[in-house]
Amino acid sequence: MQVETLLEHCAQAAPEREALSDGTRRLGFGALDAEANRLAHVLTRLGVERGDRVAIYLDNCIESVVALFAALKAGACFVMVGASTRPAKLAQLLDHSRARVLVLAAPKLAALAGELGARRHLDAILPVGEARASVPGKRVVRFADATSPGAAPDAAPPKLHVDLDLAAILYTSGSSGEPKGVMLTHRNVMSATQSIATYLCLVADDVLYVVLPLSFGYGLTQLFTAFARGARLVIDRGMAFPHQTLGRMRDERATGLAIVPTTAAILLRLDLGAYELSLRYLTCAGGALPPAQALRLQAALPGVAIIPMYGQTECLRALYLEPAELASRPGSVGRGMPNQELFLVDAAGREVGADEVGELVVRGAHVMRGYWECPEATARKLRPLDASACARAGIDAAERMLYTGDLFRRDRDGFFYFVSRSDRVIKSRGEKVGPAEIENVLHGLPGVVEAAVVGIPHPLYGEAIKAIVVLEPHVQLTVQQVQRHCADRLEEHMVPDLVEFRPALTKNERGKVVLS
Repeated sequence: MQVETLLEHCAQAAPEREALSDGTRRLGFGALDAEANRLAHVLTRLGVERGDRVAIYLDNCIESVVALFAALKAGACFVMVGASTRPAKLAQLLDHSRARVLVLAAPKLAALAGELGARRHLDAILPVGEARASVPGKRVVRFADATSPGAAPDAAPPKLHVDLDLAAILYTSGSSGEPKGVMLTHRNVMSATQSIATYLCLVADDVLYVVLPLSFGYGLTQLFTAFARGARLVIDRGMAFPHQTLGRMRDERATGLAIVPTTAAILLRLDLGAYELSLRYLTCAGGALPPAQALRLQAALPGVAIIPMYGQTECLRALYLEPAELASRPGSVGRGMPNQELFLVDAAGREVGADEVGELVVRGAHVMRGYWECPEATARKLRPLDASACARAGIDAAERMLYTGDLFRRDRDGFFYFVSRSDRVIKSRGEKVGPAEIENVLHGLPGVVEAAVVGIPHPLYGEAIKAIVVLEPHVQLTVQQVQRHCADRLEEHMVPDLVEFRPALTKNERGKVVLS
């Protein structure tokens, strides 16, 4: 199935049923599908062909969803660009993806006219809102005009190959280098969507509340999994005003919420019981959820299923912890989701045993096709398993799988525990230290809201361990108190050598901590 059929099937089955709202308007499945169809016809008239790229540079809003499905209906591939992306990086992404069309907020058009005019591959720009600026050499078509009811349908979009044609290019945050465009085919997206919707037990009566950017793979899956079950989506623009957000969640009777660990820290500062929420479940990915925070969330939201998860843009999702295991397996991100296989391997590619640390390797139809026009990076990320492991699993020895670059251990019951990114392992005093284990202990210290651990160069140790700690308002702790807490719970070589208190941790638009 092609991804756009998620919307089309809902529009056919229940056209009047509400599909989504963004605080400014509401659309039923039928009306949303009709808007996307009209925009798809305009894209076709603008010259968009099968496989072309349509860049969407918008904050979370209904128009971003319309543009996304319109691109798919035109046989194109959508490229989501974070709304806070700077002009120089926007130009870089447009050039790298060779996007033919850009959808953006009208107020940005005048300031970006020079940058956009210089983009050689860009043919047309669709501003959302009132646009008074022009861009030399580019067609500018108001989004409202392109989606107005007067447009006559053109020919049907081409039939695509779900294993080869791209649905999306999602650029990674570039925390370990230049941003890379993750190529997701229609099969990749649909495989992940169906697996996630299955283990979350989504139904048509669910209401998914989105505070994560739709430019983020974790945010995007909220859209697709909702529509896979005919559920309703409520779009918000983040948690900048948490009281307002929780009030809207209550009013919309949201049943599902996806967060990142930094959002958990915000929620735990509030009296969640006062909002009378209708939540059925709360998921957390985009980083390890400290066990102390997970248990505090469970206590603050009795009856709500707290589901830690793990995924990457390159496969969207891989692991989830069943809510019943939350208290008995602290720190675990669970077992593999349906329709995939997981392996833990050492540096030589050989499988490791229970309770040994290894790199997670993911096999399944949801694994990306590769990085857009980056064959070297693709070859490093997608490669075969060790021949003996392939023989034991009955897998073709030439099959390429996703090497995540993340280190885990797996207990004897098959539950996975995140240890560290392989490039974040701290080598101190001849020992390898995973920051996540120390961060989990720091989060268990009363008064600590957030914590991050990094290695810094040291003439004797190789790397010294530095803890960066954010405290609750009016709480005071000393460096010695933090170190004593860690020394009581960790091996000696894992106790932070340095502790720095900060008012907040720096985060990117996806809510991930940026370490510096």
